[in-house]
Amino acid sequence: MGQTDARLLTEDVPIRDAATVIVLRDADTRPRVLMGQRGKSAVFMPSKFVFPGGAVDAVDATIPLARAPAPDCAKRLEDQATALINAAVRELWEETGLLLGTKDTRAAALEAPRGWRGYLATGHLPDGAALEYVFRAITPPGRPRRFDARFFLVEAAALASDPDDFSGAEDELSHLQWVALDEVRGFDMPFITEVVLSELTARVEGRAAPGVPFFDNSTSESRFRRL
Repeated sequence: MGQTDARLLTEDVPIRDAATVIVLRDADTRPRVLMGQRGKSAVFMPSKFVFPGGAVDAVDATIPLARAPAPDCAKRLEDQATALINAAVRELWEETGLLLGTKDTRAAALEAPRGWRGYLATGHLPDGAALEYVFRAITPPGRPRRFDARFFLVEAAALASDPDDFSGAEDELSHLQWVALDEVRGFDMPFITEVVLSELTARVEGRAAPGVPFFDNSTSESRFRRL
């Protein structure tokens, strides 16, 4: 199969909803973000340093939130708010072992679906109020997998676990570490991650434009707007 034929096939790849978590610490001194490296055999973005995140699962919409997101966040996410926030919390838990949530008696009464058993056993439910919706990007055509990814920002102080304890992480990301924003350019990252980091730096420095940046690559014509 030629290169052109392969590209035509990948343009038919469905776009899946996804959530990504940017965990920020030391914002007032030397800001650092949590990143890890994807495996070299991964189909999507092999060997790249990325933020924790992944596709939304159907069960994510069934887990109640301990606290609702801020009104502007809920409005921008519309009816997908619960599923996207829960996916972000679950992916952070799975890929890093870090717990983002609030103690809630309802957790013990829930029949934990796959992917949520370990999390709910801690007695926590996801804390939507701790997450800020800061970025959105759709993977361009021609990639083996495509996602409509929403990026959430959370302060490390909101974590319910030790931010330096990655012992509970699964093996999807390696070399988990806190990377200073003034050193992050030395890492091998996807282009969109570099864009998000630029936006984050602007936010930390108080010079970001209002709204949520949206890189819409749902078609071959790339479009940018703010939500």
